[in-house]
Amino acid sequence: MELWFTEEHTKDVRFTIRVDEQIESVQSDFQKIDVFQTPEFGKVLVIDGYIMLTEKDEFVYHEMITHVPMSVNPNIKKILVIGAGDGGTVRELTRYNTVERIDMVEIDKMVVDVCVDHIPQTACKLSHEKVNLYFEDGLKFVKTKENEYDLIIVDSTDPVGPGMELFTVDFYENCFKALKEDGILVNQHESPYYAREAAAMQRAHEKIKKVFPVAKVYQAHIPTYGSGHWLFGFASKKYDPINHMDEEAWNKLLIKTKYYNSALHKGAFALPNYVLEMLEQNI
Repeated sequence: MELWFTEEHTKDVRFTIRVDEQIESVQSDFQKIDVFQTPEFGKVLVIDGYIMLTEKDEFVYHEMITHVPMSVNPNIKKILVIGAGDGGTVRELTRYNTVERIDMVEIDKMVVDVCVDHIPQTACKLSHEKVNLYFEDGLKFVKTKENEYDLIIVDSTDPVGPGMELFTVDFYENCFKALKEDGILVNQHESPYYAREAAAMQRAHEKIKKVFPVAKVYQAHIPTYGSGHWLFGFASKKYDPINHMDEEAWNKLLIKTKYYNSALHKGAFALPNYVLEMLEQNI
């Protein structure tokens, strides 16, 4: 008998992956966490029925959410990561010798425990000496900080359940306060393709624009995310993500990547017209 995992993208669209076995299935205080072994994508992390990562394509998401801001400001030293319980974002950030401290705040410790046990590909650097783990509410944590971080990365789930509070004006205002005078905020920005995610993307962008003087959106192709077309938000007190990109400095680091490069960095901010139109709308 064949086993299949199916994620519902809309009421009329489903994405299905054949499964070799279900490795883990637990219910935390916040959400249901599953790990599947699949022949095509390797291990797959699923939270509340939605794919969070697969071993085969996680590099796209994690490289794009980290290397874009790191190439804009090569002097980033102190970083706050909110969410990111799988560890992939932290893994990429530890590749920079110039980074001095990474504070990671994840509300659900069970996500981290599951990934450490079953997905070391992404969780391998969570015990790094520069990484401090905090298992608490990201919104409450960031409220206590002021002028402390060079970069905040919001690597959250979709704006449902425990992820909802990370898509509010109050949260973005607290991030602004927690950043230094040249600080950068990067967040996963949902997909522009299907109606539900597109509306969440528009709302998030509208709120960020109210708080940050620089607010841009960039894109990547992630095969196992809804529609494959995914967006990230780049917000800053000072830096423009293209004009201030230090291409020479980043390339000198000789960081080996599978997706990100300097030319792609620039191109990622060239968005399709239908996305530009949505970003200009007020909802």
